[in-house]
Amino acid sequence: MALGRVELEREIPAVNLDSMACACLAGGVELWALHAKTKNFSYNELRAATNNFHRSNKIGRGGFGTVYKGILRNGTEVAVKTLSAESKQGVREFLTEIDTISNVKHPNLVELLGCCVHGPNQILVYEYLENNSIDRALLGSKRSIKLDWKQRSVVCMGTARGLAYLHEELVPHIVHRDIKASNILLDKDFQPKIGDFGLAKLFPDDITHISTRIAGTTGYLAPEYVLGGQLTMKADVYSFGVLTLEVAWELYEEGKLLDLVDPELEEFPEDEVLRYMKVALFCIQANASRRPAMSQVIQMLSKNVRLNEKELTSPGFFEDSGGASGKPSKHKSSETSTSHQMSSVPSQSLRWLQDEMIHPEIQ
Repeated sequence: MALGRVELEREIPAVNLDSMACACLAGGVELWALHAKTKNFSYNELRAATNNFHRSNKIGRGGFGTVYKGILRNGTEVAVKTLSAESKQGVREFLTEIDTISNVKHPNLVELLGCCVHGPNQILVYEYLENNSIDRALLGSKRSIKLDWKQRSVVCMGTARGLAYLHEELVPHIVHRDIKASNILLDKDFQPKIGDFGLAKLFPDDITHISTRIAGTTGYLAPEYVLGGQLTMKADVYSFGVLTLEVAWELYEEGKLLDLVDPELEEFPEDEVLRYMKVALFCIQANASRRPAMSQVIQMLSKNVRLNEKELTSPGFFEDSGGASGKPSKHKSSETSTSHQMSSVPSQSLRWLQDEMIHPEIQ
């Protein structure tokens, strides 16, 4: 035990980020440019903050690493994201995330506080958000929070504002590429913040689309991106639509539109819930050009514009060889050239729901 304490207190110098960038480039890792203006934490500081990355402090795990809760010496709570040392994609994700959001500030984006490079370890340090991610707090089998409709609508609206900022206010614009429930975090007031920018892509003003290999999470991926590798901002819009439907309902049941609402919602304004579901359907239309921009989505959610349901076209989704499933598929992260994806929303649900929008019979 004494030896462990001595080792913990011995300061280990941090690796210069520019040196790491050069090493990564030499190894063939793609990089836009690393201009990180962020705090460089020492490895020992983060090891002490997380009690040597103890499993009791683990608050999340993704395809490229694990997230721990930590407490710095000054008492600040942080989220410490360690990237897998074995994954080349993990290195790329690490550099991408720093380069993308080190200077980006918005109330609905998770703030990057700093980073650390120590040998094979690449670590990102974020602000700590008390109420975890949407999937764990709201959608999981071990859900820990019961949110009323007002709180859920705040989650949807805040996420929309964060995306609108990335897509339309930042220059160059940013496409997140992995909008999903586990990447939307909730602070102490249940305000949503978009996190995990490791798959993000920059879009200069004169670029309308990028041809790239498919990356993201099955069920949230836009059909044109899955089939052709053509990435636009409308891919994020599609993912947002799926997310909004998830927030509004939990399990599909036959019946009218409002039967899709999460049964834990004891009281809710029917007209507003219907509006959110309709907006989600506009976002997941198969034709990307028909999907609204995120600034338009905000207006649609806030009742500032009338929804013309006659303009709504079929949702985009793909089924595997097994055909339509009556249950939501399990989301799987991927970065492969697959030509199939299962929507997180059951396919027959989307068909029925879209038909309800065009031929509503709700009384």
